Amino acid sequence: MVSSINKLAKRMISVIIPTYKSPAALDLCLRSAITGQQNKNQIIVVVDGFYDLNKDVLEQWKDSIDILDLESNLGLCRATNLGVYNAKHDKILIVNDDNVFPRFWDTTLLDDWEDGAVITPNQIEPYPSMFKQFHIEDLGTDPKTFDLEKFRLFEYHYASGDKKEETGSTLPIFMNKYDYLRIGGWDENYEMGMVADWDFFLKCYISGLKMLRTWNCHFYHFASVSTNGEARQLAEKAGHEYAKYKWGSYIYSNPETNHKFII
Repeated sequence: MVSSINKLAKRMISVIIPTYKSPAALDLCLRSAITGQQNKNQIIVVVDGFYDLNKDVLEQWKDSIDILDLESNLGLCRATNLGVYNAKHDKILIVNDDNVFPRFWDTTLLDDWEDGAVITPNQIEPYPSMFKQFHIEDLGTDPKTFDLEKFRLFEYHYASGDKKEETGSTLPIFMNKYDYLRIGGWDENYEMGMVADWDFFLKCYISGLKMLRTWNCHFYHFASVSTNGEARQLAEKAGHEYAKYKWGSYIYSNPETNHKFII
């Protein structure tokens, strides 16, 4: 009996979804995660200071998710770390609240699992991206009217199970909780998470983790609906300056090659 439980636990994933103030995107994110899974995974929503704004969505999905209410706005990095600390399973998946999950996302990622690796499912976005690996396909730009089944049908036919390469340095990320904690997680000194992801991937890279991107499944991404505009630009500038202070130089990566980080 114990052996069966342990085997089942190894097929479970703890999903961490920090959310800010995009209830429509969060609703679609949760609907796609819950209806697209084959196992009953742990789905953690970390509410970063705007609980009342997200209250109706959280109430709708409360029986299928764990909710961490931070009460005040502590930032994406702190929210992500707290989500990981509360993960029950060894394998964790970190996504943005404006990501959409494909069908069978959990078993597909588990089939792609490699010890000592960070697995990045590729993304489909509606707008051209600096990341050349992303597939650009406008399947919708408004979470309220997004056709989930249309996306899933497109993703099913587009996904390629035999393609994987070492360019995995974008979100979402699927990795071992132990590895996340070993390298220190997200650096909470970054504002709004801007550049913090590159900082995190650099730590993964220099710690010896293999950075893999898989085309076996794709997550749709609305391209940062939570933090667009001047606030994003200012936070990104501050992030680059903090990274320079921390590492002694700016962090660079080349999305056209292998995303090898240079400092």
